[in-house]
Amino acid sequence: MARRGTEFFPDLGAQCDDVGCNQLDFLPFECDGCGGFFCAAHRTYPDHGCAKAADQGRTVVVCPDCGDAIERAAAPRQQSEREILDEHVRSRRCDPASKRRPACPVPRCKEELTFCNTTQCRGCGLKVCLRHRFPADHNCAAAGAPAARRDAGVQCGRGAQKKEGGRRPLAVSIRSFKIC
Repeated sequence: MARRGTEFFPDLGAQCDDVGCNQLDFLPFECDGCGGFFCAAHRTYPDHGCAKAADQGRTVVVCPDCGDAIERAAAPRQQSEREILDEHVRSRRCDPASKRRPACPVPRCKEELTFCNTTQCRGCGLKVCLRHRFPADHNCAAAGAPAARRDAGVQCGRGAQKKEGGRRPLAVSIRSFKIC
């Protein structure tokens, strides 16, 4: 069992229970397997040779090519990460094309479309990056013919706000409201 604290502060910290270490650590880690106190260098089960190690739980290896999570088999012989990935590639379940995210459809734009940088045009329905969110920036099909757009009731971008009874929406009128 580890000696606790120092001479002047007996309740502060603990010495590492590892046989060769015995380092005084003021924020020790308590092992949930053996109940010993360990320094940062010996806190894991293999580092202090814990015989009563708790269930190691489920561990996975993430494939860098396709992004799939491959569960490690609970076998007596631990497979290395490289062996697991090689077996995954040989099984033909590894598809690198599934990891690719869609790109912005505007010519010469290579921006990946993610959750936080994607917007959908209200006129043409095209999903574009934030840089091309305005109709003129992505050559919106609905923005090309203003008379046809007006007749068809299709609007894009800033002109897509519906006016109710000739009035502006509430949020716009509140912004322009001035108190004397």
